Amino acid sequence: MPVIKIIDSIKIYMYFFDHNPPHFHAIFAEYQELIIIDSLETYSGSLPKKQRKKVIEWASKNKGYLIQKWEEYNPK
Repeated sequence: MPVIKIIDSIKIYMYFFDHNPPHFHAIFAEYQELIIIDSLETYSGSLPKKQRKKVIEWASKNKGYLIQKWEEYNPK
């Protein structure tokens, strides 16, 4: 499970051969949230509001990169 980005101590991970829908894992301290790439909605878990806002701002600007990494780590 590689870290693909760190945003102010929030680690963004993607697993190899992970389940659909395409998503990423945001981990901060004891919190973890799985976020769907297309909609940026929560699949499961939660982050504190301040950290979630930073993650969503970054992800909204980097959806292409996230999809590229998803396809690289989860080939069909």
